[in-house]
Amino acid sequence: MGSNEQAMVDVTVGVLALQGAFNEHVQLLRQAARILVKKDIVERNWTFKEVRNEAELDSCDALIIPGGESTAISLVAQRSNMLEPLRDFVKVLRKPTWGTCAGLILLAESANRTKKGGQELIGGLDIRVNRNHFGRQIESFEASLDLPFLQHADGKGFDTSRLLFRAIFIRAPVVEKLLPNVAGIQEGEAKVEDTVIAPSRVMDEAVAKKIKLADVEIMAALPGRTATFKNTEMNLDPEAGDIIAVRQANVFGTSFHPELTGDPRIHVWWLEQVLKAVDERAR
Repeated sequence: MGSNEQAMVDVTVGVLALQGAFNEHVQLLRQAARILVKKDIVERNWTFKEVRNEAELDSCDALIIPGGESTAISLVAQRSNMLEPLRDFVKVLRKPTWGTCAGLILLAESANRTKKGGQELIGGLDIRVNRNHFGRQIESFEASLDLPFLQHADGKGFDTSRLLFRAIFIRAPVVEKLLPNVAGIQEGEAKVEDTVIAPSRVMDEAVAKKIKLADVEIMAALPGRTATFKNTEMNLDPEAGDIIAVRQANVFGTSFHPELTGDPRIHVWWLEQVLKAVDERAR
């Protein structure tokens, strides 16, 4: 596709606005889009919108599920008949989706430290998350992260190489286990105590021809904190640190809150991934 054709493409990105820090995401998305234009990557017609119902979701090419209270977001989504449309968006149509903190929990196929019936999951990431792994809200903290994936941002005029990202963790989850990319993983996870699972879904046949659902990719880990937590059953090497960012095909998740930092770099990177996905679907 040539640059002239790219300039004619409209891209709509939604932010689920049922609860949580959705407005902060919208503001950083607008800032990120301005940076992309300055980088001469694209001259697209960007639309960023709050999403509260199925019709608004259907108009989106990509979606962010913000930080907040995962149980509250799940409950409101259930009451507003949004759970199934969200599962279709993420797991059947496989449109680009990013979840931050509570959003990461909702996008996991399995979440522990959760009472049965107390939480509904959307799914899309073959992971088990440990909810509130880092403790209560008063134990929130910030950490400087080296995020290698930011070094690969395309274009000119926005050098992200070797710049630490100041991340904010508030009652944050952690990826406790990477699950195999096989059918029926939910059945085994359902047997784990205090664990809820997302219902399985089959990817749309046309989408499956363009998207390969590979294993989960670890995008970032926080060194040295897992070993400080006692009485926490982990299935990962403590020396490897806590997994706090992952990606699998169209789905990206972070334990922390980029939307609360004012730093648009991850939003810039993610919008670039959205553009690649939109272009791929248009072929």
